[in-house]
Amino acid sequence: MYRIVLAGCVILALVTGCKKVEKASQPEKPQGNPLVIGLIPEQDIFSQVERYRPLADYVSRKVGRKIELKVLTRYGNIVNNFVSSGMDGAFFGSFTYTLAHAKLGVEALARPVDLDGASTYCGLLFVRKDSGIISIKEMRGKRFVFVDKATTAGYLLPLEYFHHHGVKNYRTYLGETYFAGTHEDAIHDVLEKKADIGAAKNTVFERMAKDDPRINKELLVLVKSPEVPENGLAVRRDLDETLKQDIKAALLTMDKEAAGQAVLRTFGAQRFIETTDNDYAPVIEYAREIGLNLSTYDYLNN
Repeated sequence: MYRIVLAGCVILALVTGCKKVEKASQPEKPQGNPLVIGLIPEQDIFSQVERYRPLADYVSRKVGRKIELKVLTRYGNIVNNFVSSGMDGAFFGSFTYTLAHAKLGVEALARPVDLDGASTYCGLLFVRKDSGIISIKEMRGKRFVFVDKATTAGYLLPLEYFHHHGVKNYRTYLGETYFAGTHEDAIHDVLEKKADIGAAKNTVFERMAKDDPRINKELLVLVKSPEVPENGLAVRRDLDETLKQDIKAALLTMDKEAAGQAVLRTFGAQRFIETTDNDYAPVIEYAREIGLNLSTYDYLNN
């Protein structure tokens, strides 16, 4: 009987040991130095992190590397601080991408397709319906709110608009100009009569309009720009090629599995699609038309 009990204890110990070994062999948490991914301030910092954190965690699990998000306080900082902050990539706006590509050689990987099926956006110029402004003529001497000098919708569009209508210096043509910093703030400032005219991207305008009916009721869109790529992920050109392809694959296939679909719903997208430098041709052409040199352009607000 003693031998039987002893044998049973030995077997139990072996089984328990096997279970411990099996548990230890489970996939480990992402290892290595974190990948630093920058975010432009399209909306307030907290909202940006809340939107992108689940996506970053999903890609992190897929590629086996922790992802650290870095939200910049202004659009131009993502170009200015890309190298100094040790960023591996960023979700660039269309203009910040063309600037970063020209100055740093970053490579585009993928961008989202939103819930309405669009992977592009356009810029808007808008006023209050009770402002009496319907054209460039009525803008003389008025107060204009831009977003940032490194945005397509929030700066390039109005710059091209003034150029097209023969206004060589918008600062002397308008009464006052300033930069709001975010598309949300530019829209809000015109709505609240802090500015007479504003510029912003249509996706933010439409998203805000769903929550605040005053936007469609009280604001009038005067001008729309050509379509340009939605904010997409681009990485530094010397990033490990295997890691680069793993990140792209994780984004492009996430709509094929339940966990990825859940993250996409939270992010507000159907899926991600492959994106290349050629997709930004409209922005480059836009800059060329107004005589803007991307490689030497001063994108700091002043």
